[in-house]
Amino acid sequence: MMQRLIFLFLWCLVLVPGRAWAHGGEDHGGGTTAPAPGATSFSVAALSEQFELLLRFKPLKKSEPAHLQLFVSDYATNAPIQGAQLTLTVPEAPNEKFTATAQGPGVYLVEGSFPANQKYSLTVSIVSGERADLLLLEGIEVGKELPVAAAPAAATGWLSGWKIWVLVAGAFVAGVLLTVLLVRRRGPQNSLAYENPA
Repeated sequence: MMQRLIFLFLWCLVLVPGRAWAHGGEDHGGGTTAPAPGATSFSVAALSEQFELLLRFKPLKKSEPAHLQLFVSDYATNAPIQGAQLTLTVPEAPNEKFTATAQGPGVYLVEGSFPANQKYSLTVSIVSGERADLLLLEGIEVGKELPVAAAPAAATGWLSGWKIWVLVAGAFVAGVLLTVLLVRRRGPQNSLAYENPA
């Protein structure tokens, strides 16, 4: 009977740590589709069989100067497109003027302003050597703020923090007491000298 109790006790010690770490409220797999906490800019992209565009920008405010960064690259090789002639228009605000100035290999500074807080799109006409294309960058939201990184939640599992150490210490003390109990139950053992008959 005592051996069964010892086995049951040891089996519980094996199972408890696994349950302590397998608590709810945490995602340990897969990626998320939401923007990363602490993101510093928005981005929108467009591509065709010839070109690939990526537009990055800080939060935009209506009627204030907007400074956006446009990356232009070759679709097949991802090589930056230098010296391209870019013509920019905003279908939702046709009277607004936008300019693109080269800043580096494949990097252009887009400047202009948006008249209202709403979603806009930017039509980009690209001429590079003998190639030309027209792409539409959609989803430029004026007045939208970046998502704020949530404060880290305190661990609320039933075995979080100091509680796990109390459990481990309690299991250790229980093991010592169980050992003392078993040694006392057996009583004193006579030690017999062992003689080798050889």
